[in-house]
Amino acid sequence: MNTAPYQAVLFDLDGTLLDTAPDLAGALNDMRRERGLEPMPLSELAPMCSFGGRGMLGKGLDLRPEDDSYRAAYDAFIETYRGRMTRDTRAYDGMRELVRELTEAGCAWGVITNKMEALALPLMTHMAFDPAPACVIGGDSAGVAKPDPAPMYLACERIGVDPARCIYVGDSDRDVAAGRAAGMATIGVAYGYIPPGDDIHGWNADVVVDTVADLLPAIERLKQTRSSTMNTAQQ
Repeated sequence: MNTAPYQAVLFDLDGTLLDTAPDLAGALNDMRRERGLEPMPLSELAPMCSFGGRGMLGKGLDLRPEDDSYRAAYDAFIETYRGRMTRDTRAYDGMRELVRELTEAGCAWGVITNKMEALALPLMTHMAFDPAPACVIGGDSAGVAKPDPAPMYLACERIGVDPARCIYVGDSDRDVAAGRAAGMATIGVAYGYIPPGDDIHGWNADVVVDTVADLLPAIERLKQTRSSTMNTAQQ
C-alpha cells in the first residue's frame, strides 16, 4: 500500500497553471473591434478570466446569459478564442519546474478546469509539459463543473488515487469549494485572476500563496501536516 501523505497535486488551468488572460482578453477585444468598439486593457479584463466566456462577455460587452443575444455572442467568442488560444498563453514562470519536481518525487499531477474539454485538451497538448499531466478534466467532462466535486472525483478515478490523498490548487472560491467538497487539501493562489473585492482569505483554503515559488513549500507543509496526523492516528 502507498503510504505517502499525498499522491497527486491537481491544478486549475486559467490563472493557476497557465496565464491565459492575453488570449481570452484578445478574443474579447477582437469581438469589440468587429463591433466598432475600442479594445479594453488587459488589466480590466484579466480579473474576469476565471469565469471564461461568461466573464469576458459580461465585462467586455455587457452581455448576460439571460440576454437574447448572449448565446450567439458566446458561440462567437468560443470560436474566436479557439482560433488564437495558443498565441500568447504561457505557463507561469516556475510552473514547468514545479510539476517536474513533483513527478520526480513520485507525486502525480493533473488539471481540472471549467474550460470545456474541447479547448482544454488541445491547449495542454500545445503547452507540451514534460512530464505530461496524468489527466485533463474539462468543465464538461463530468457533466457538471466546479464548484460541484464531480470533476474532482473523475480526475481521481482516472489517475487512480483517493481524493483524500490529493491537493487541489486554484485561483477562485469555486476551486477551493470543489476541492474541499471532494475531501482534498486546497491551496489558493493570490497571483491568479481574482476579481476586485474578492477576499481569497475568505475561501477557507488550507493554504494561500502569493507566487508560484511559494507553491512547493506550501505543498511540503501540507505533506508534513498530514504525515503528523497519520502518525498520531496510528499510535
